[in-house]
Amino acid sequence: MPKQKTHRGFAKRVKKTATGKLKRNKAYHSHLLSGKSPKEKRRLSKADTIHPSDLKRVKRLVPYL
Repeated sequence: MPKQKTHRGFAKRVKKTATGKLKRNKAYHSHLLSGKSPKEKRRLSKADTIHPSDLKRVKRLVPYL
């Protein structure tokens, strides 16, 4: 069976933490920021981990990460 290919577009958007979790940035923080409250912008600027229920699908996209 051939090797699995890594989804390069997705691999550039996630990083692996020291404990093995996958870290991602939140969406909706690139433009149209004037209509958002400072609290919302602050919340969106922080990184988040990928939810455990999504990990099975994500591991298929980045099998070697």
